[in-house]
Amino acid sequence: METKVDEIAERIYRFSTFAPEIAAPAGFTFNQFLIDADEPFLFHCGPRSLFPLVSKALGSVMPVERLRWISFGHVEADECGAMNLWLAAAPRAQVVHGQIACMVSLNDLADRPPRALADGETMDIGGRRVRYIDTPHVPHAWESGLIYEETTRTLFCGDLFTQIGQGPALVRESVLDAAITAENAFQATSLTPATGSTLRMLATLEPCRLAAMHGSSYEGDCAGQLSLLADYYESALAAKSQKA
Repeated sequence: METKVDEIAERIYRFSTFAPEIAAPAGFTFNQFLIDADEPFLFHCGPRSLFPLVSKALGSVMPVERLRWISFGHVEADECGAMNLWLAAAPRAQVVHGQIACMVSLNDLADRPPRALADGETMDIGGRRVRYIDTPHVPHAWESGLIYEETTRTLFCGDLFTQIGQGPALVRESVLDAAITAENAFQATSLTPATGSTLRMLATLEPCRLAAMHGSSYEGDCAGQLSLLADYYESALAAKSQKA
C-alpha cells in the first residue's frame, strides 16, 4: 500500500491510502486531512497500522513535529487509532474534540490531556479558522462532531458521504449516489429523528467542499448534497418506522 498526497484546497492536504481487500473487489480508501496553518491541524489520525505510511506522507508536506492540533469525527479505530502515535511524534500536539468525547473517552485514552470545545466554538490556528460542530449520533456515535474551516469553507465531514472504491481526490460531480450505495452496503448510519435535521444544519454553512474520510472529496453545491442526503435518511427512517 501507499499513501497518496493531494492538495484539495489552498494548504489543505488529503492523505489517502487504498485498501483493496476491504469491500472487495472495489476496495476502500482511508483519508486524513492536514490544514497547514501556523498551528497545523490534522483531522483523522488513521488506524495504528497505517501510521508509518501516513506520517511519511505528512512529512513530505511539513515536519511531523510541527503538528499542533489533532482531531477526528468520533472514537473509532480508523478515526483515532494512531492518536497516541501522533502525540509521540509531535511533542507540541494536543487532541481537540467536543466536550462529550473528552468526557466519555479522550480524557482517559489520550496520552496528553485533550482540549474540550463547546458546540460552535472557533479556533484561530493562524491563517485559518476552525469551527467545531457537535453532531451527536450523526453518522453514528454519541460523541460525533465535525469541523468546518471557515476561511476556505471546507467541511471535514468524516464518515458522511462515504464511498466504496478509489476515485479522484476531488470531484465536482455529485457523490450522493455513491454515498447511498455505500450506506446500503454497510448500514453504518444511525437513523434517528435528528439525522436529517443535523444534515440540514450543516447545509446552512454553505460549504464549498466536503472532505470525506472514505472516497473522493467533493467541490460544488455542498448544501445541495447535504440536503439531498438528509432527504434520503429521512425517507429511510420513515420506511423503517412503517415496518415496525
